[in-house]
Amino acid sequence: MRPKLSYTIWFSQRTGSTLLQYALASTGAAGNPGEWMHGRNPETITEADVETMWEAGTTPNGIFGVKTSLNNEWIHAFRRLYDFPDSAPAAAVWRAAFPNCTKHIYMTRRNKVRLAVSWWRAIVSGEWHRMHGAEPSEQDITGKYNFDAIQHLLTDCALREAAMDQFLAEEGIVPLTLVYEDFILDYEGTVRKVLAFLGVSADDVTIAPPAFDRLADEINEQWVQRFRQERQQDWERAVW
Repeated sequence: MRPKLSYTIWFSQRTGSTLLQYALASTGAAGNPGEWMHGRNPETITEADVETMWEAGTTPNGIFGVKTSLNNEWIHAFRRLYDFPDSAPAAAVWRAAFPNCTKHIYMTRRNKVRLAVSWWRAIVSGEWHRMHGAEPSEQDITGKYNFDAIQHLLTDCALREAAMDQFLAEEGIVPLTLVYEDFILDYEGTVRKVLAFLGVSADDVTIAPPAFDRLADEINEQWVQRFRQERQQDWERAVW
């Protein structure tokens, strides 16, 4: 089914994008914004593959959702697939793949150090999400702190957000910006805000409770404080 309206959730890791994905999908009326390009090869993508994404991400009312942290390989792949010149704005290329993509949701996190620590913890533990009520992982990761890895992820996040900012700014797109710290404090209010942005009446749908439990614990906090101190060790004036 060709979408009547498409929207994209732009995210860097550990900003609550999967929590939002599950919430929106639970309504049955706001698309199913999965990472539909994940696991696919941009070098071999076909129009039939794109239509398969539409089918997976579209609800019966014609709303399609996709979420991505913006891999430029996909912009190039869609540019080739739909025969766009190099001069065409990236957003125009994106709309060729995802019809009527006029809505953009930008997910970010204020505290980037906590983001990077959360990301590294997920990598070393293998526990990216914990379904509500599930038992915590018993893996001992207390000795897995790695300054260089956290610094790398901090830089990675900054570059991803810069790339997403450039994509949006090129056509003057003003997204709905969601901040992780606010989202987790007001889950239902945030989901209702997104539904209103998409033109879906929250009165006509049921929003499921949060699908995941919080992962951050004392290990996260120890790593955050250790990284903060080590990163500023030789600074004349520490900023945090």
